[in-house]
Amino acid sequence: MTEKATLTIEGRSYDFDVFIGSENEKSIDIKDLRSKTGYITMDPGYGSTGSCRSSITYIDGAKGILRYRGYPIEEIASKATFVETAYLILYGELPKPDEFKEFSTCLREHAPIHTNLEHHFSGFPKSAPPMAILSAMLNLISCFHPELLDIHSEGPEFDKTAALLLSKVQTIAALAYRNAVGKPFNHPNPHLSYCANFLHMMFSDPYQEYVAPPVVEKALNLFLVLHADHEQNCSTSTVRVVGSSRANLFSSVAAGVCALWGPLHGGANTAVINMLEDIKKSGRPLSYYIDKAKDKKDPYKLMGFGHRIYKNFDPRSIILKKQVHDVLQELNLKDSLLQIALELEEATLSDDYFISRNLYPNVDFYSGIFLRAIGIPLNMYTVMFAIGRMPGWISNWQELLEHKQRISRPRQIYTGSIERQYIPLEER
Repeated sequence: MTEKATLTIEGRSYDFDVFIGSENEKSIDIKDLRSKTGYITMDPGYGSTGSCRSSITYIDGAKGILRYRGYPIEEIASKATFVETAYLILYGELPKPDEFKEFSTCLREHAPIHTNLEHHFSGFPKSAPPMAILSAMLNLISCFHPELLDIHSEGPEFDKTAALLLSKVQTIAALAYRNAVGKPFNHPNPHLSYCANFLHMMFSDPYQEYVAPPVVEKALNLFLVLHADHEQNCSTSTVRVVGSSRANLFSSVAAGVCALWGPLHGGANTAVINMLEDIKKSGRPLSYYIDKAKDKKDPYKLMGFGHRIYKNFDPRSIILKKQVHDVLQELNLKDSLLQIALELEEATLSDDYFISRNLYPNVDFYSGIFLRAIGIPLNMYTVMFAIGRMPGWISNWQELLEHKQRISRPRQIYTGSIERQYIPLEER
């Protein structure tokens, strides 16, 4: 770090180190700003603030680049399974055949949940939001594994906890769905792949084993791969903030679930389907809504278009788009809502207004269509996102411990009343 940044305040100059990342990303190290100057920076939403150094995921939003541990998402998505991707994100390297076999075996062994845990599902109302159940159950699992509450960032205990969470998150999700619809639980099948096993737990009936069509299993695998990590987003940052207090991994990822629950984060693909439902119910032509979205005086927005980070295109949407079209074609679905989605996609991709502003359909647009196509209920969409994001949450928690990151403690600028005297109640 030979470069310096100079800040001049009240006639005095202060030098701060400049840190440059492996992809030439530049930052000014201001951790000593307050102690040196008495000032803090103001950055609501942290859009220009780096909270950590990380070697997990690289994003260049202007160029539409996303890489896991240096591997382009296009290569990972076309060649790797979700299990292989999870291993890469957790351990930094692609697994060798024996490592992959051992990791896969570990995931299968940890997929079942304790019988006493199963009983807890009946305590939730049928109308309980699946994300609330998921967060609660992830915390509850820790009660059955007290030996894993005080673990470090590496070693057999961490390996076990990571595999346990990756396995049980899908089991909890499937059981929450089965409980909500009043159907008996399907226990994990150790002979199935990660994605096929989840679909089995979701959709098998007592007398009819659900066998996922290859195109559906492939698309679900792709969906999870594309959501495995995405740098310091809201939920990942939450996991890091909670983990910085040295909270255990279970509670940290449970907090990540709560952050993901919000409609501005993990609920985006749900918003896409709600939008399509509104369009369908109105009976109005698509052009009406497209014109509303283009009208600067109208606050209406088409959900699932554009992205805060990607200023050109979302590389994940390009990858998922083809797979979604393959699913729709092979399953030959007759769904008016999906037809509206396809017409909206076609209309916006040929409209100069959207093209000139890089408002292309993003990954949430296509994932919403895909999840509906394979029968995932709307209230489970964000849960599906959480299953995919679990490797990234775990790896970020691990990384902050390795870096000995101090506890997160943002500052504020106080704008309330200045000091004043207390007046006794009878005198007011």
